[in-house]
Amino acid sequence: MLIRRERSGDIEAIRDVTAAAFRGAEHSAPPVEPGGDPGEATLISWLRDDPAWIPEFSLIAVDGDEIIGHVVATRAHVGSFPALGIGPVSVRPEQQGNGVGSALMHAVLGAADARGETIVGLLGEPRFYSRFGFVPASTTAATSPDPAWGDYFQIRTLSDYEHQAGTFRYAGPFDRF
Repeated sequence: MLIRRERSGDIEAIRDVTAAAFRGAEHSAPPVEPGGDPGEATLISWLRDDPAWIPEFSLIAVDGDEIIGHVVATRAHVGSFPALGIGPVSVRPEQQGNGVGSALMHAVLGAADARGETIVGLLGEPRFYSRFGFVPASTTAATSPDPAWGDYFQIRTLSDYEHQAGTFRYAGPFDRF
């Protein structure tokens, strides 16, 4: 398996991986069109067209010639401070449990840290994301965009972190759901 940046020819395969990963998932975003792909697949397209898109943080996992996973991080904010919002994180269903998601997470967090980012947030399963240093936002100075998310909204600080307080705000396209 190889982790690399997304290329223009990868877009349709990324959509397919994301749709497969979230199809039937308990907490998936609703399809934008009735009977269409899960909302996460469309969200990535919306993010690509948004000023919050950072190409360096759209990474894919490749096995041979097949794209088997994808992660994206886009510009977000904690109060007035810049942050990153991670997600969606997608792995083909038949590849889940094989370390693909973990490899993608390590890669995107390493890239963010190397670029001087300071704080990242995500919505996801605490038991999974705690292994990457994420903690519930309720234990930090960053507050969740939606208090109903509870411990599922998590924060991780990076090397250049300085105290940043305020409400976490994802890139605008997240608000379309």
